[in-house]
Amino acid sequence: MRSQAQSLQPNPVQPNLVQPEAGTFEPESQAPNWSLARCVIFRFCFVYFGLYCMATQILGGMFPIPKVDVPDPGTLWPMRPIVLWTAAHIFRVTHPLVFEDTGSGDRTFDWVLVFCLLVFATLATVIWSSVDRKRVNYVTLHKWFRIFLRFALASEMITYGLSKVIPLQMPFPYLTRLLEPYGNSSPMGILWTFIGAAPAYETCTGCAEMLGGLLLIFPRTTTLGALVCVADTIQIFTLNMTYDVPVKLLSFHLLLLALFLLGPEFSRLADFFLWNRQVAPSTQTPIFGKRRANRIALIAQVIMGIWLVGVNGYSSWDGWRMYGGGRARSVLYGIWNVDQFAADGQMRSPLLNDYGRWRRAIFDFPDRMTFQRMDDSFAHYGALINPGENTLALTKDGDQNWKANFHFERPAPDQLALDGDMDGHKVHLRMQLVDRNKFLLVNRGFHWVQEYPFNR
Repeated sequence: MRSQAQSLQPNPVQPNLVQPEAGTFEPESQAPNWSLARCVIFRFCFVYFGLYCMATQILGGMFPIPKVDVPDPGTLWPMRPIVLWTAAHIFRVTHPLVFEDTGSGDRTFDWVLVFCLLVFATLATVIWSSVDRKRVNYVTLHKWFRIFLRFALASEMITYGLSKVIPLQMPFPYLTRLLEPYGNSSPMGILWTFIGAAPAYETCTGCAEMLGGLLLIFPRTTTLGALVCVADTIQIFTLNMTYDVPVKLLSFHLLLLALFLLGPEFSRLADFFLWNRQVAPSTQTPIFGKRRANRIALIAQVIMGIWLVGVNGYSSWDGWRMYGGGRARSVLYGIWNVDQFAADGQMRSPLLNDYGRWRRAIFDFPDRMTFQRMDDSFAHYGALINPGENTLALTKDGDQNWKANFHFERPAPDQLALDGDMDGHKVHLRMQLVDRNKFLLVNRGFHWVQEYPFNR
């Protein structure tokens, strides 16, 4: 690698400098010396980013396996007992730490894990710097570590990108979301709703994330890919911070990885964007000294990229068919207004005190159903519908003894009657179907021409 002073010369174009990762192989012994600060910073970044990638979901994302959910290595031995001890004795955490996959990346366990990794990286940097203080550069190690981080970042960008290209991460609002009062929504729920309500926008954001990930696959486009990823991750991190999405730690680290990949190119980028100088080709040299070996390495990287796209594409498509826009719908799909409710032959019953006056019944997913109470709260149940025998069996999560069995009739397509036993009571309901297409969020659509804003 050439020194910073050389990269700032007014006429820097040299015949021996070529495009990124395609220049003349430069042995570590012949490379320019690094400053002490650069060596120390590299040691810390190597240890910390390496540990973070191997302890979190990033490692599993780099080597995805269809239909296999690999736990984060940081939740396993030996990291788990270290994190638990640190939480109890350093931070005085008294509640049990949650380390199972909950969908949140900002659990107490995750924050303590990051603290442990920072401590490990600091100590390792001190020891490494004292033992290896005569080292003048880490050109070879940097090349290989750069490849590792390229694919670490690319795998996450491709994973999250494909889950948006195929509108899955934020699906179009479910029926219960259409009924929930706006003020009862969480900031994260608002974010998911406004993006999910515009699938085209979600697909565009997914394409932007995919673009950054795909450009990182190829050595020659790494700088451009890192720039795209910086823009993407700044947007993601900002949304996570302002809408309280519990992926703050991961998105911040993805931004740091993108900036690390851009590190060797900062002076060239400054020449182009700030100082209006001629920009020399990248000083990033090939991994190997032989052309054949570099070709094999490139083919291996492309194959890895194809695997990441293929597996994540399959997983996103499968998820879209299971719980996204392509999912199967309930036999009784729809929102049903409860017109009549009776328990044990009475319109007023002790059962109402236990469950609240039901306002609506919602059937969306084939194996679930929901009652909405008069106070707009929801009661969720498991549902087993047998359309051949017109039976409906309900179960309650967390209570194996609770059960409800109904026989249903549909005198008309927009009418539904339920009769049966629920928690030891005879229950009768008559309901009317709500036309989903009457919801403004569903029927408004897109308009090229608007004489006045339609902001409701």
